[in-house]
Amino acid sequence: MYGSERRASEKESAARLRALLNEDQLMTLVELEQFGWSLKFVRRPLFQPSVPVVIDADRKRYAVLEADGTLNEHPAFSIRD
Repeated sequence: MYGSERRASEKESAARLRALLNEDQLMTLVELEQFGWSLKFVRRPLFQPSVPVVIDADRKRYAVLEADGTLNEHPAFSIRD
């Protein structure tokens, strides 16, 4: 039973993250998901716009989905492993 509860929680979590994206970001995410990318997390700095971070299928590259839906593979911050 624990396994199914955990999966449900992960789905809810993913839905909450997606709710933070605008329409352009969602469209780009859907396209990226076809190539194995996924939404990893959304940074929410105080008094600044949210910053959605996606990661590739191999978990080796990450990028930021900009507000206009473009993919920024060289963001101004680094991500710890």
